[in-house]
Amino acid sequence: MSEAETNMEMAKTYDPKAAEQKWYNYWMDGKYFEAGKRPDAETYTIVIPPPNVTGNLHIGHALDFTLQDILIRTKRMQGFDTLWLPGTDHAGIATQTRVEQQLREQGTTRHDLGRAAFLEQVWDWKEMYANTIRSQWAKMGLSLDYSRERFTLDEGLSKAVREVFVKLYKKGLIYRGKKIINWDPAARTALSDIEVEHKEVNGHLYHLQYPLADGSGYITVATTRPETMLGDTAVAVHPEDERYKALIGKMIILPVIGREIPIIADEYVEKEFGSGAVKITPAHDPNDFEVGERHQLPQITVMDESGVMNEHAGPYEGLDRFVCRKQLVADLQASGVCTQIEDHVHQVGHSERSGAVVEPYLSTQWFVAMKPLAEAAIEAQKAGKGVRFLPDRFEKTYMNWIENVRDWCISRQLWWGHRIPAWYDENTGEIHVSQDDLQGDHLHQDVDVLDTWFSSALWPFSTLGWPEETEDVKRFYPVDVLVTGYDIIYFWVARMIFTALEFTDQMPFKDVYMHGLVRDREGQKMSKSLGNGVDPLEVIDQYGADAMRFMLSTGSTPGQDLRYRTERVEQARNFANKIWNASRFAMMNLEGFTIEDVNIDVPLGTADRWILHRLNETVRDVTRLIDSYEFGETGRVLYNFIWDDLCDWYIEFAKLNLNGSDIAAKRATQSVLVYVLDRTQRLIHPFMPFISEEIWQHLPHEGETIMLAEWPVYEQKLEADDAVKQMNLLMDTIRAVRNIRAEMNVPMSRKIELLIKAASEETLQILLQNKPFIERFCATSQLEIGIELAAPEKAMSAIVTGAELYFPLAGLIDVDQEIARLDKEKKTLDGEVERIEKKLANEGFVAKAPEKVIEEERRKMAEYAEKRAKVLQRIAELRS
Repeated sequence: MSEAETNMEMAKTYDPKAAEQKWYNYWMDGKYFEAGKRPDAETYTIVIPPPNVTGNLHIGHALDFTLQDILIRTKRMQGFDTLWLPGTDHAGIATQTRVEQQLREQGTTRHDLGRAAFLEQVWDWKEMYANTIRSQWAKMGLSLDYSRERFTLDEGLSKAVREVFVKLYKKGLIYRGKKIINWDPAARTALSDIEVEHKEVNGHLYHLQYPLADGSGYITVATTRPETMLGDTAVAVHPEDERYKALIGKMIILPVIGREIPIIADEYVEKEFGSGAVKITPAHDPNDFEVGERHQLPQITVMDESGVMNEHAGPYEGLDRFVCRKQLVADLQASGVCTQIEDHVHQVGHSERSGAVVEPYLSTQWFVAMKPLAEAAIEAQKAGKGVRFLPDRFEKTYMNWIENVRDWCISRQLWWGHRIPAWYDENTGEIHVSQDDLQGDHLHQDVDVLDTWFSSALWPFSTLGWPEETEDVKRFYPVDVLVTGYDIIYFWVARMIFTALEFTDQMPFKDVYMHGLVRDREGQKMSKSLGNGVDPLEVIDQYGADAMRFMLSTGSTPGQDLRYRTERVEQARNFANKIWNASRFAMMNLEGFTIEDVNIDVPLGTADRWILHRLNETVRDVTRLIDSYEFGETGRVLYNFIWDDLCDWYIEFAKLNLNGSDIAAKRATQSVLVYVLDRTQRLIHPFMPFISEEIWQHLPHEGETIMLAEWPVYEQKLEADDAVKQMNLLMDTIRAVRNIRAEMNVPMSRKIELLIKAASEETLQILLQNKPFIERFCATSQLEIGIELAAPEKAMSAIVTGAELYFPLAGLIDVDQEIARLDKEKKTLDGEVERIEKKLANEGFVAKAPEKVIEEERRKMAEYAEKRAKVLQRIAELRS
């Protein structure tokens, strides 16, 4: 911005809406978000977890993206060539479901339109919501490199998907086969295991008696899904179960259908569970499928892709599976086959997208053989060359899954997605897999598409131009950190690692930071059905983007869920206003002051040296905590420094010099004020980008934007332990006086007499050198400081480290009330002394604790004991 704006008067109140629009446009126009402008610098890369183009972003997205923006803005200011690559996911099932719902409302279907016309509709939907998502990113203040934005169905990523599919197929790691898969009857598509959400359901366990074909009796089985019995092709017992050994090989008659099926022996059956006999339905249960394979049993599917019973269901053909269940059970009870129905609580799979009850279903699908891919990931992690998980407990979760991984069903019966690059030869029956489209009247392409997560698994490198050896791949891969929720370790994180190792021989990222979910104030998961969701744009509209960002990021603990509370957003907004008011005060006292005038290498007062020391500590701590992904703790450190040290203390102390007659002291304080406020805005900028830019542009500064201002670094020359000691004494003294005033209801407008008895010559000199501050902030009519002072009679008192304070408040003091107050203070000090004595008497603590910690405990105990002695002395004096 121009130098003219540097000294413009700041508005009385901060207007988030005006500032946010202005500065985001300014950043975009200046192309400050774009990577590649520092070719000699070290790189730092994040790829955004791509949101689905199914609707608006929610508050969970706002948390995820804010944390990434904090990292990117920090690293950009630290001089890295930063790339934060944006993009969106086509979200196959979710997006197609939404568009089909829209078509139904218009009285038509995708089948009425045809594939090509339907896909045109979905692309229109995608463009609409991609634009919406971009506008939401802007509202949140995200510093994304839009010049590199990607979409999981764009031309480059489609090429990468085909390359991976073909190579895995040629290695035998992708295959087509007939297996039991998870089937969504509502969306009419296959699902992978991790797209199934298991919910506890109050169901029933049905006990059925199957008669032996020779009429000699029956065998009892139990099932939670009686409608599948129509597809039974055997009953299995354990080969060593004495109860059934004589029955193995005999035939039974399947009720209703009348088909004869065998009794077989298989070790899969648990003798001790239930009756020890299990119905086998190979086409409708994954375990039964394996038993059927071992015994060459027929595979009879009794329902269609919509969950409607088919011709193999006998009299129940045409009924919905659950209607069939109800009617079938009634018939079985009437015929005496169903002898018992128990209440039974069990886990039932539901489609994550449609909510329908998932049906285990025999189907021909495409699969990825996962175990060979998992081997490299397992080996790398065990060798210490894998990904670093934060918090580290999620490494165990990840390892447990990949060590027990099952083959991944990747085909989906949808139209929206990456179409499977396989062609079927009608003449020969052969399958041709190719990266290029194959032509020929006798060839037709597989109509299915790939699971959305197949393309997402390539995201860290496909977005950079792979399989081409682009400059971006060479420079920005692997990614430095993946920031994501802990709920998609299996969906996404593990699969990205598998594919990256297979195709790039590298881990896709160095760190994985797992944050929790944003829940409502009661701890419930947010959802449309519960009506407890929070729209981040509404929060921004009411409180500003900075307030929302600060609340989300500083309420975040690694791996833990965050409870959203409106009052915490209000606190963050109040914090922003506090920063604004402090900066506005500074600007009112910097007229004509330029960046060239800033000089902190001059004689400085106690408060000036103290605030520089505290700033220095804050710089060190904030840098360390951001590098450790401790965003919540970072926020606490920043909040305490800005609110307490800078606003409540330093600015109040600075007013004396700013309004005083000592020109040198005034210039020194102005320099410190500008220096500290400038560095403070830089530190808060990653969390609160808009207000920090607005304030920084008003302060004397160099450069076009705070985004490119250098990140503050710890400087040893700013250490000032002596100033800290002095300020602590002054602040303790001022607090003690204010506490006494409050307790005795003496307003600050009423001046008081104050006597301070110093315990040492050093303390005396500190107090004398800073006497004007004590007079100002304690509002004294008379102030006496010395070592040999006699305690006045009938006075209030307070004890601070190194000094005793006396308040001769004749006519105001209630002696009995003062004694009661001192008794209360004595009990508190008794408790502290006793607590530390017990700790120091604990042999385990003394043996394990560092000497420095033990010495600090001893110092505190001596301090408390000294204060207690003085309190006891004052009580005695008042009673005399």
